[in-house]
Amino acid sequence: MAKEKPDLVYGTLDMLILKALQHDPRHGLAIADRIHQMSKDILHVEQGSLYPALYRLEAQGWIKARWGVSESNRKARYYELTVAGRRQLAAEREHWSRVTRGINLVLTAT
Repeated sequence: MAKEKPDLVYGTLDMLILKALQHDPRHGLAIADRIHQMSKDILHVEQGSLYPALYRLEAQGWIKARWGVSESNRKARYYELTVAGRRQLAAEREHWSRVTRGINLVLTAT
C-alpha cells in the first residue's frame, strides 16, 4: 500500500517556507526539498503552491530574491529571509504553538 501524502494544513505553507529559509538562502526546488526532508518525508510541497507563495512572501517583504546558479549549473532565483521575515516566522511559530495546544486540549478532553 502506497503512503498517503497528507495535505498541508491551510495557512501553514508560508510558515514552512520561512522555516526552510531560516539558516540559508535556497532556490525554489531546494525549499520544497528542505520541507520534505525536515518533515521526514511526510510533507510534499507542489510547485503550483510553492511559487505563488514565494511571490506573495516576497511582495510582503518577508523574503528577498536574487539570481544565482544552482547545483545543477542552471540559473535559479535564490530566496532568503529578511529581518521582517524572521519576525514573521517567530510570530507564526507562536501562533501555531497556541493553536495546536488548543486543538490537543480539545482532542484529549474527556
